[in-house]
Amino acid sequence: MSNFVFQGASALSLDAKGRLSVPARHRDVLAAMAGGQLTITKHPEGCLMVFPRPAWEAFRDKIAALPMSASGWKRIFLGNAMDVEIDSASRVLISPELRAAAGLSKDVMLLGMGSHFELWDAARYTAHEAEVMQQGMPDVLKDFTF
Repeated sequence: MSNFVFQGASALSLDAKGRLSVPARHRDVLAAMAGGQLTITKHPEGCLMVFPRPAWEAFRDKIAALPMSASGWKRIFLGNAMDVEIDSASRVLISPELRAAAGLSKDVMLLGMGSHFELWDAARYTAHEAEVMQQGMPDVLKDFTF
């Protein structure tokens, strides 16, 4: 189960209390691999990272082992991490602090990124994607075959 890969984008809405409905296609896997336990933290690019708890623990251990020179990043990742769980209605509460940090309004995008998800404000993600496309392909992708 730990090698499950999350992928794909889901356009979702936060409710008035800042709760997100977990898409049906991810629910069973999250229940099986993490018992519905998730951890959410800040991402340096202005979105949030949403980890199933086992994937978070692996990431957290890597971050905790970083040298003192990375203490600022440790603070961003670990200091802002919030443990949450999927409720009986398949929703997850995104704290006001994390919603503010990622500029989340009502419309959001949940992107499967392999071991975890990214949660973006929909408008911010559209702008981010356009910016990435404009930059052209990085060298590491130049020899990549599609």
